[in-house]
Amino acid sequence: MTQQQLERYLWGAATYLRGHIDAGDYKQYIFPLLFYKRICDVYDEEFQRALDESDGDLEYAAFAEHHHFQVPPGAHWQHVRETTTNVGLALQDAMRAIEKANPDTLFGIFGDASWTNKDRLSDETLLNLMEHYSQHTLDLKSVPDDQLGNAYEYLIKQFADDSGHTAAEFYTNRTVVKLMTMLMDPQPGESVYDPTCGSGGLLLNCALHLKTEGKEYRTLRLYGQEINLLTSAIARMNMFLHGIEEFHVVRGDTLSYPAFLENDALMQFDVVLANPPYSIKSWNRSTFEKDPFGRNLWGTPPQGCADYAFQQHIQQSLHPERGRSIALWPHGILFRDAEEGMRRRMIEEDRVECVIGLGPNLFYNSPMEACLLMTRNQKPPEKQGKILFINAVKEVRQEKNMAYLDLHHITRIYEAYRAFEDQDGFCKVVDTGEVLSNGASLNISLYLSNVDRTGEATPFEEVLENWENASADLKRSMESLFEILK
Repeated sequence: MTQQQLERYLWGAATYLRGHIDAGDYKQYIFPLLFYKRICDVYDEEFQRALDESDGDLEYAAFAEHHHFQVPPGAHWQHVRETTTNVGLALQDAMRAIEKANPDTLFGIFGDASWTNKDRLSDETLLNLMEHYSQHTLDLKSVPDDQLGNAYEYLIKQFADDSGHTAAEFYTNRTVVKLMTMLMDPQPGESVYDPTCGSGGLLLNCALHLKTEGKEYRTLRLYGQEINLLTSAIARMNMFLHGIEEFHVVRGDTLSYPAFLENDALMQFDVVLANPPYSIKSWNRSTFEKDPFGRNLWGTPPQGCADYAFQQHIQQSLHPERGRSIALWPHGILFRDAEEGMRRRMIEEDRVECVIGLGPNLFYNSPMEACLLMTRNQKPPEKQGKILFINAVKEVRQEKNMAYLDLHHITRIYEAYRAFEDQDGFCKVVDTGEVLSNGASLNISLYLSNVDRTGEATPFEEVLENWENASADLKRSMESLFEILK
């Protein structure tokens, strides 16, 4: 199959679920089924190879060392496929048996979908799903890791499109992910951490970045934490289906129960990349005020906005010498009055390396403008006491209600960061003293005016038209949402 044929084939399974469950719930059934089929087909492929090598010795072919994952008797895809009643129970039992047979790698990976609820999915619907996936063999010879991994990322994007407002919980715009990865430039052997990893796109792309450059990507140590059970399972499947096996993705609330500890302190990593949930109100502020891991090093954020709780968690998770981070935020984190004290301390400690203003609609299903906040624990001498501001709001391609960074946008931003010098109307190096004298505001407009590439100010009429168009888009989105909620 070509890449397009594979993607159509995998997405075709969703047609059997239409009318049975909400589009936002497709992923909790489609992803586990796809992964289950892949495991069984690869097991058969490895079994046949071992059988050929041993002149037909069945016991030898079944040895665990011949297989990525064990598939115990009665848990194989073909066994469940032959079931005609209580198919959901048979699927659930088979998946649990595989998890139990591979406790170190697959425990909990199939999620907690309600396979046995016949009111949602009848035996006929589940059998149709299995028959759809049974049309093709998904072993390594037929579908290599790269091809299936790319198709899996395509599915994640499709499910994000169908999931409405919940999409941002598990999907980060992949063009922004590419830019973030390039800016961090992870190297072989380094440790990389995402405290709110969603479906694992940032972590995965760090490995793929090295692979594309022809460097040893398998020595990269990947760590991620995700609060949602299904999303954390999707992240783990995403890694395996791309052929990445050396990673640690765990489920849990990062602010309340950080998972990665050493000697009762937070583990420290070379690189931290994150797209944290922004402006969350339901978090344990009182506990953070006396945080046992010292994450309130700059202060305690207000109850109504935990952004700087995540930013301080990121800071405390950085290696004191090699540590560097990048986080995708709304612009408010750069200048809100309630967070001035924390922002001031961050700047006084000379942690902020670069602030990049990005265009609107890069957050999934949100029209607000995004920014990238980059920090580094030990800046090189030429960057000490300085912050680079990049105004890349116009470096974006708008497409319906979503925006993307094309390669030339990414390249321009990346090269400006690497040069770390002034470019008229696009980027400027500013002393931290000047930033502190401006109320510790990192608001890009204070240091770079909103000009186009010719250096001319944007006409008022154009600004007004853009504002009116954005207002109309928002009104249409709200009307659509109200129609759905009726």
